[in-house]
Amino acid sequence: MYTNIKTDVALTLISELIRQELHKPQQPSYTEALISALHIVFTNSIVKFGDTYWRQISGTGMGIAPAPPWATIFYALHEQHFVPKLSDHLIFYKRFIDDIIGVWLPHPNTATDTSLWSAFCNDLQQWHGLEWTVSPLSTRCNFMDLTLTITPTGKIDTNLFEKSQNLYLYIPPGSAHPKGMIKGLIFGNTLRIMRLCSHKGDATTHLTNFKTRLLARGYPLSLLEPLFLQAIQHADTFIMNQGRDHYTPPPTHDTSTKIFLHLEFHPEDPKPQAIHRLWHEYVSEPEGERPLRDMCNSFKERVNLDRLTIAYSRPPNLRNRFSVRDISGRGRDVSSYLVE
Repeated sequence: MYTNIKTDVALTLISELIRQELHKPQQPSYTEALISALHIVFTNSIVKFGDTYWRQISGTGMGIAPAPPWATIFYALHEQHFVPKLSDHLIFYKRFIDDIIGVWLPHPNTATDTSLWSAFCNDLQQWHGLEWTVSPLSTRCNFMDLTLTITPTGKIDTNLFEKSQNLYLYIPPGSAHPKGMIKGLIFGNTLRIMRLCSHKGDATTHLTNFKTRLLARGYPLSLLEPLFLQAIQHADTFIMNQGRDHYTPPPTHDTSTKIFLHLEFHPEDPKPQAIHRLWHEYVSEPEGERPLRDMCNSFKERVNLDRLTIAYSRPPNLRNRFSVRDISGRGRDVSSYLVE
């Protein structure tokens, strides 16, 4: 979708929308600054390839931060006109960027229903060259990571959808990752499976497949079984309490008193607990000495730091080593292939 959005058209229409919305009373008056920023971002998408630089002159640049809301708003300007026209039959309509799902209530007359559906499919395509692939009407569809089925009783059942091309290349146990990584993976995916599956049998099947795939990656059954039992209990508790009011009070600690220690993770490094202990014993509050938070810097200002947060980054992996993005110095310069 991104590469098919005409930049000049989108800039014109979204700029008009911004002027219309932000000129309302009590709205901030940065309208023109925001519009100018959008022009700068979307007309100056620069890509570096080898020793050459290219400016994208058509479509929306993949990976730029404003692209998702930009694409969402651009097509919403069309949706607001054609979707309400069929509200008697299109009783549910949602879109996530370029994925649409809806519920169509058929007209009693088959010919009329076919005509109305064709009109809807045609309206989808009438927006500055964007083309949509529309699936036939069905009581079953795949949307994102869900398979949804309308049962004969009118109930909607959900099940986890997994693409057949998925290789399930989970991080193997020998990889240099924190030991808690596998627990987080199992707990997170177990909760996801149990929330998305309407039937317990489907959830059990997916959990069994998940465990089998982890075994194939080299994890021992003795490690996996207790983690899966804990994860299922945790998911059951979470789902049972879902919908209840849970008030989490805001943190009372001033975040400005934090200091971050950035480290590249290595499994043989000291544990975070040991680093925190050393921080408190020798830096933050050394015995018999003035605490760090009460000391002053060279500008006579209080340091006011008493919390250490360790921020880990991962070291280069095999993909970084063998999938080279920087091709400079690897043969001829790209510019030497260009012909005037």
